[in-house]
Amino acid sequence: MQRRSTLAAILALPLLAGCLDAANHAAAVGGGPAGQDRLTVGTVQREIRVGMTSADVVGVLGSPNIVSTDERRREVWVYDRIASQQVFSQSAMGASALIIGGAASAGARQTSQRTLTVIIRYDEAGRVRDFSYRQSSF
Repeated sequence: MQRRSTLAAILALPLLAGCLDAANHAAAVGGGPAGQDRLTVGTVQREIRVGMTSADVVGVLGSPNIVSTDERRREVWVYDRIASQQVFSQSAMGASALIIGGAASAGARQTSQRTLTVIIRYDEAGRVRDFSYRQSSF
């Protein structure tokens, strides 16, 4: 008898695995590779300081997208990131389909875009003299 109960439980697992509601799908797709980027507002606020060398900045943020000079021939570094993410998760509710006799499904779609621009201005000695950043999400 115990063997039948164990077998029934094992066979029921695939049916129940598809029973996530939309909120659970949304939570499941919330994290992703975008979170692994070193360039974030928090990193800039926490790590970048006036007086740092360019090597220190590269160690924290990586290489810049654009390097230019201002009117006095001092370097200006621009970090520009644009991230677009669209995730979709869907599952059929197997247990509901068995009980009701129809096909039921739940899912979630999330689309977002965000931009981050960081501008670092260096002095004549090659040290950070000023920095600014702008972030948007939509």
